[in-house]
Amino acid sequence: MTLPDFLIRRDPFTSKIDYGHALLIAGAYGKMGCAVLSSRACLRTGAGLLTVHVPQKGVSVLQTAIPEAMTSIDSDPEIFSTLPLHLDRYSAVAIGPGIGTGPQTAEALRSLLIHLPKETPLIIDADGLNLLSRERDLLDQLPRNVILTPHSREFDRLWGSPLSDDATRHQAALQLAQKLRATILLKGHTTLIASPDGHKVFNTTGNAGMATAGSGDVLTGILLGLTAQNAMVSSVKQLSMAQIAHTGAFLHGKSGDFAVRNQAECTLIASDLVENLKYVIA
Repeated sequence: MTLPDFLIRRDPFTSKIDYGHALLIAGAYGKMGCAVLSSRACLRTGAGLLTVHVPQKGVSVLQTAIPEAMTSIDSDPEIFSTLPLHLDRYSAVAIGPGIGTGPQTAEALRSLLIHLPKETPLIIDADGLNLLSRERDLLDQLPRNVILTPHSREFDRLWGSPLSDDATRHQAALQLAQKLRATILLKGHTTLIASPDGHKVFNTTGNAGMATAGSGDVLTGILLGLTAQNAMVSSVKQLSMAQIAHTGAFLHGKSGDFAVRNQAECTLIASDLVENLKYVIA
C-alpha cells in the first residue's frame, strides 16, 4: 500500500485549513462513545478541522473527551433531529455512528441527502445504514461520491434479504455498488471494497481482535479524515472514493495488527486502534 502524499509529507507553508474541514454527525444520549471514537480517529488521520454535530446532552461529553473537536449542537437534547448550518463549508461529511433510527433522525438524514452539496463526499455507517435499509427510497438519493461501510448483517438489510455466506455477499456487494453508483466497504475477515465501476479489492490487514465494540466507529473516522484531506488536493491528484476506502481499510487493519504485537487479541479495544494510527502512518 502506497499512502497518499498528504499523509506522508506536509508543506510547511500551510495551515489547518489546507487539510480539510470534516463534519461528523454521530452520537445520541447514552451513545456518545461512538462520536468520541470516530472524532479521535478522524483527527489522528490528519483532518485539519473537525466539527461534530451532537445532541445537546452530548456536548459536555465530547468537549471533555476530545477538546480538539468543535461542536455543532442539535436542537434536540438526545437525538440527531436537525441539520448543521452551512453545509457548504465542509470538505467531507460522515454520518451514522450511534445516531439511532427514530423517525426524527430518519427525516434529518433525508434532509441531509437533499441539501448536502453534490460535490461533498459522504460516508454513511452504522445507524445511517440501518435507516437506508428501512427508508429504502433514500437509496435513490445517494450522491455519487459516497462510501457505505456495512458489516455483514447491515449489508444483508441493505440488500433486502439474508445471504447465505460471504462469497454470495461479495457478489451481491458488487451488484449493489453498481446499482447505487456507490463505493461499498463490506467489513469482515477479508474486507471487500466494491466500486461503482464493478472493480473489487480485498483488504488483508487486521485480526480477530478487531471484532470489538467501536471498531467500526474508528474506521468511519479514518475514512472521514482521509476524505476531508483528499478534497483539498488538486483534482488531478485526488484519490477516488474506492481508493480512499481501500486506504482507510488498510490503515484500520494495520492499526489492529500493531496493537496486538504486545497484547492478546482478546484484550484489544477500539481505543487501541486510534492510538496505533500514528505509528502505522509513520
